Amino acid sequence: MSQQAPGEGSVRLVGTAHVSSKSVEEVEAAIHNERPDVVAVELDEGRYRQLRGGTPDDIEPADLLRGNTVFQFIAYWMLSYVQTKLGERFDVDPGSDMLAACDVAEDLGIDIALVDRDIQTTMRRFWSRMTAIEKLRMVGGLLFGVTGPPVVGAIAGLLFGLVLGPAIGLFGGSVGVTTSLLTSVAGAVVLGAGTGLVLYTLAGPVADGIEALGIALAGGLAVGLIGGGLGLADGVVTTYLGDFGIRVLGSMGLGLAAGVAVGGLVGLLVDVLGVLDAPEDAGEFDIEELTDADVVTVMMEEFREFSPGGAEALIDERDAYIARRLVALRQKGLDVVAVVGAGHREGIERYLADPAALPPEESLTGSTSSGGFPWLKLVGVAVSAGFIGFFVLLAMAGVRDAFLLQLFAAWFVVNGLFAGMLAKLAGARWPSALVGAGVAWMTSVNPLLAPGWFTGYMELRHTPVNVADIGRLNDLLADETRPLGDIVSEMFEVPLFRLIMVVAATNVGSIVASVLFAAYLLPLFASDLGGVDEVSRLMVEGAARSADLLWGALTVVGGVPA
Repeated sequence: MSQQAPGEGSVRLVGTAHVSSKSVEEVEAAIHNERPDVVAVELDEGRYRQLRGGTPDDIEPADLLRGNTVFQFIAYWMLSYVQTKLGERFDVDPGSDMLAACDVAEDLGIDIALVDRDIQTTMRRFWSRMTAIEKLRMVGGLLFGVTGPPVVGAIAGLLFGLVLGPAIGLFGGSVGVTTSLLTSVAGAVVLGAGTGLVLYTLAGPVADGIEALGIALAGGLAVGLIGGGLGLADGVVTTYLGDFGIRVLGSMGLGLAAGVAVGGLVGLLVDVLGVLDAPEDAGEFDIEELTDADVVTVMMEEFREFSPGGAEALIDERDAYIARRLVALRQKGLDVVAVVGAGHREGIERYLADPAALPPEESLTGSTSSGGFPWLKLVGVAVSAGFIGFFVLLAMAGVRDAFLLQLFAAWFVVNGLFAGMLAKLAGARWPSALVGAGVAWMTSVNPLLAPGWFTGYMELRHTPVNVADIGRLNDLLADETRPLGDIVSEMFEVPLFRLIMVVAATNVGSIVASVLFAAYLLPLFASDLGGVDEVSRLMVEGAARSADLLWGALTVVGGVPA
């Protein structure tokens, strides 16, 4: 369909399915028949260079410190992964329609106009428009695409176990968790960890990393369960760990075991029952039917039902942005063939027919927010204020400085140890891991910050990362002939994947450390002051003294007698 205003040029829209071979033919025919002044394509500069075999723009290290950059790449990876899988199914490379348009235009000496919004802007706005639950579901969708429900369930159970363990340590006694049980579990952990380490060392030279890890986990689990159940290590842990060590190791072992077991079982049931399987007739469609709605847009139209804001950023705003570019070309008197995803065609056509309805460009490219109350910022300020207030009130109550310094040092060391250790295990360089460890204590008391951003910042200063890495990851995930261990190892060689894992591992380490400190170490320090009740009394006393001091200062400044 061609859109033309009086006294101006014209725009003919060619709607395509991004993985359809017929779409490629339609694009080539339209350009040959129309011989326009300009061929406009639904690409931005970075994606155009990537399509041409070039390198897109790298992530700027400073952008990572603004937060959410890694998650935006995960969202983009998910969309790219879906298109790649459909392209493999129908033997067409995603983007072939746009590439064909560019090739024909160059052969005929026709100018090319890149009319889509920058992908990083789109993904930033897309991510910010979704709620926290929607983001979790989207990332979960990518995980289910990469691995099966049992593995996802076990991972979810592991994360739940990290919270359940400390809860057992604090409140287990009131629900029947005895010291004897914790001792047996702690012994099982020691036996299992020792056995697993030995087996991994022995299996390393004769098996790949994943197989060696599997042997170590299976052997360690078997020995831990049997030896722990028989109490073979009870005497060892009692002698060398003491009551505090037994409570920590036993409750964490019990929580992690319960979480992984339940999560893995639920995942296995989901897999066996086929809860997530598509209906039998889901794959019975003709790819050419997608010319009425391109692949990404089909998915996002369904996504619109539970994330209207996300769909608006990915579809509606881009309709308006592309239409603004096409209107500008038309107003210059140029005849244009515009190649766009068919899902955008209807929206673009409305704007071409009524350009006055186009929103201001600033509203399509600037920063965006949900527009609601800034609960996260409020929580961040409250947590930070509470952390600082805790130390201030105890100091005002007369608690000795040495005790407060020891408490802060423990907070610093525990956060740094876990954040830095997990960052290094995920593949971070030592300087990056140390930076993450150094800031973990501070970021733990402010949800608006994350140590992973700082670790990632340091990584990006040495290793460039851009959207081209997503193609490499998709190629690896599509290889069904190689062992999983080899694929995972090569995924860690892709800078984007390693960056994601380093950022995530640093943040998880800091979160785990904060939970462990609050559940285990803080009560231990409180016992030196007479227990939790005494700490609460001291804080109230500190608050009273602070109020008296503040009132005295105000009366002096105001000239009012105290």
